[in-house]
Amino acid sequence: MPTTLLQSDLPGLELLHRGKVRDVYALPGNRLLIVATDRLSAFDVVLPDPIPGKGEMLTQISNFWFAKTAHLVPNHLLHTPLAEVLPAGIDPALYEQRAVVARRLKPVPVEAIARGYLIGSGWKDYRATGAVCGIQLPGGLQQAQQLPAPIFTPSTKAAVGDHDENVSFDAVVAAVGAELAEQVRAATLTLYQWAAAYAAERGIILADTKLEFGTDEHGKLYVMDEMLTPDSSRYWPADEYQVGISPPSYDKQFVRDYLETLDWNKQAPGPSVPAEVIDRTAAKYAEALRRLAGIELG
Repeated sequence: MPTTLLQSDLPGLELLHRGKVRDVYALPGNRLLIVATDRLSAFDVVLPDPIPGKGEMLTQISNFWFAKTAHLVPNHLLHTPLAEVLPAGIDPALYEQRAVVARRLKPVPVEAIARGYLIGSGWKDYRATGAVCGIQLPGGLQQAQQLPAPIFTPSTKAAVGDHDENVSFDAVVAAVGAELAEQVRAATLTLYQWAAAYAAERGIILADTKLEFGTDEHGKLYVMDEMLTPDSSRYWPADEYQVGISPPSYDKQFVRDYLETLDWNKQAPGPSVPAEVIDRTAAKYAEALRRLAGIELG
């Protein structure tokens, strides 16, 4: 059965970072223990109610994609058994599906985003300027329309509580240098195109995705953090897709839609979410895991 974990507690391990979803601990040998909790964030605010099993599903989807694409771009996973790194007295059953041991890398300070369809902030930018992240697009495109070719549309990595901001490729070059910027762009588009083709064979459209990259002490580039999850990607059922509307997606859209009905200013603290909305959201994550990876938890 799926477990529920709102916040990890691993005595004796150094907690480096507690993010919106993931808790990150330092391990000897320049390694990390990354725990995906069941915390749910919406509009950059962590909500008080967890989605049971969400962290397990996110980890299993990421691990699936890391394995499938290792021949394209190296990733941060080390495949160290969790039992070797968990503190004594910790029940491994709570962590075995939701935690991984990974290389400790130097993060590239850019949200690496690939878009194959015009939706979200890209659609908003296009309507205002006819371009996305400085990339001029043909006129007359509609919401959710497939682009002539996938584009790399990076954004800045915002501090907790702030919103990421779309930037041009030139801004990435200025931040990390031309060589690394080119590597990140090429890796992002390669991974997106491969995954989009794989998903299409399973009746799912991968509209866009956000990837994280890091470098080791030799400057080698790895994809890291999470990969192609419903939290970091926009997946649409192909049989419900149509141009001109925002299609339903395999993510926390039920939660966002519910929150939009409230008199809430989208600032912390976030409101509680009804059980029905939580259950429907969990079911969407489970369906994505099942259809993409053939994995059922519990």
